[in-house]
Amino acid sequence: MNAEEILAKLKSLGDPKIVSSMERFAISTPKSFGIPTPVVKQFAKEVKKQAEDPHALAQDLWETGNFEARAVASWIDDPKQVTKTQMDAWAKDFDNWATVDGTCCYLFCRTPYAYEKAIEWSGKKPEFIKRAGFSLMAYLAVHDKTAQDAKLAEFLPTIEKHADDDRNFVKKAVNWALRQIGKRSLSLNKLAIEAAERIKLQNTTPARWIASDALRELKSPKVLARLKNK
Repeated sequence: MNAEEILAKLKSLGDPKIVSSMERFAISTPKSFGIPTPVVKQFAKEVKKQAEDPHALAQDLWETGNFEARAVASWIDDPKQVTKTQMDAWAKDFDNWATVDGTCCYLFCRTPYAYEKAIEWSGKKPEFIKRAGFSLMAYLAVHDKTAQDAKLAEFLPTIEKHADDDRNFVKKAVNWALRQIGKRSLSLNKLAIEAAERIKLQNTTPARWIASDALRELKSPKVLARLKNK
C-alpha cells in the first residue's frame, strides 16, 4: 500500500467519538480519524511487513499531517536511516504531546542522534520541540540498556536549567526525565535526588512541583527496593 491507500484504510477505522474523547487527554490536532492506539499499532505492523521501502513510506505518511498516519510513520521507519535533517523537520511539525512522545519512543530515541537532539531540543523555545528534548531523555533512560550512568547523568544539569518552564507539556516532561533517570540505578537515583533538591531551591512554581513530585517517587521504598535488587 502507498500513503494514499493507507490513509483511506485508516479513515475506515476511525470513530468521530474517539476524536472528541482525545481532547479530554489534551490531544489536540487538526487531522485525526479517531482510532484506538492498539488498532493503529497492529495496522502499522502489517504495513511494515508489506512495505518495500518503509523509510520512504514513513516520509510520505508523515507529510499527510494526519495524527494516525504519523503514528504509523514512527512505527515503521528505520532509525538507522533517519537523519538529523529529518528529525528537525518532523520536530517542527509536532502539534500535540502524543505525537511527540510516540515519535520519540518508537523512533527518535533509537537513532544515533538521540542524545545530541535531547540536549539541543531542550533548549528550544517551541513547547512541543522542547518537550521532545526531555521526552528523549526519559526514553533513553528506559530503552538504552547499554548507556553508562555517567552518560545519562549528563542530562541532569539541563533538567535543572529548564525546571522553571511553567508550560504544562514542558514541566511534565522535565519531571518525567528526572524521574526516569533516577530510577535507572542506585547511583543515578542519588544524583537525581540531589538535582531535585537543587531544583526545589529555585523556588518557582514549576520547579517546586517538578522537585516535590520527583522526590516523592525517587525516595519511595518501592523504587529504592527495586534498585537495590537490580
